[in-house]
Amino acid sequence: MPRIPRLLISKNPAVYHVISRTALDGLPFNGADKDFLQQLIQRYSRIYFTEILGYALMDNHFHLLVRMFPKDHVSDEELHERSIRAHGPKALLSKKKIPAVRQKWSSLSEMIKEIKQSFSRYYNKRHNRKGYLWGDRFKSVIVQNGRTLIHCLAYIDLNPVRAGMVKRPEDYRWCSLGYHAQTGNRDSFLSLDFGLAEWDIDRIDRFQAYRKFVYETGAMDTGKGASLDPKLVKAEKKKGYRMTLADRLKYRTRYFTEAGIIGSREFVSEHFDKFRNHFACKGEKKPQKIAGLDGVFSLKRLT
Repeated sequence: MPRIPRLLISKNPAVYHVISRTALDGLPFNGADKDFLQQLIQRYSRIYFTEILGYALMDNHFHLLVRMFPKDHVSDEELHERSIRAHGPKALLSKKKIPAVRQKWSSLSEMIKEIKQSFSRYYNKRHNRKGYLWGDRFKSVIVQNGRTLIHCLAYIDLNPVRAGMVKRPEDYRWCSLGYHAQTGNRDSFLSLDFGLAEWDIDRIDRFQAYRKFVYETGAMDTGKGASLDPKLVKAEKKKGYRMTLADRLKYRTRYFTEAGIIGSREFVSEHFDKFRNHFACKGEKKPQKIAGLDGVFSLKRLT
């Protein structure tokens, strides 16, 4: 039986909720696996014509909310920059190749295929296995901007809570709300749309408004999975759903236990050279500034 054609919009920007599950039994993805999958999503989001609105990387599947842009989204000059980003400084595009590259990098299917294939190669090598990793082809749903988008994004960010993995979504570092809270949206990886861009809400206030929406939605008993503790929701409501300096520092402190090296930029660089073979990535790694902690840098966890 032939596959049903995927619903894709090619001439205008469109938002998709993507879901993909592993073919393996149980809950095979650990923290290091999810770290790598998150890095892949970040990498390909800088190459493809896309905007990452939200995600949740679970123990046996992932959710991704993306806005894909049409093939004429960027200039030829930026296309060359993305090619260098993807393939190195010698990867300049000929005029003959440009149409094919534009077609590929505006394709949701191509982007998800690259993410999943790259992760499969990593996972099989790391866990010394062969064979298929993913189940059926990924599912994708077209999502309307605005209220539908914010409902979908909240559903995604509440996945770890519903699964009983954390008490609040910010505590889970492999979801978009956790990334916003724990890194201050480092490298501007995630969009600040939140489904609120069309409501004339200032970018600075959107995160607060989105947290309010997530907490109020998460407190509802859906009959499927856990709900947010009413006491937590009450406490957040009392604070106006703002993240205080103490809140932000609390989420930054995970670096003190989970980073490989932490300290000044010079200290981190010096000690990375000494322990280079302990990191999963053998290439050069740059110290990453920890948002909210002046002058403090870190590198990713050891393998």
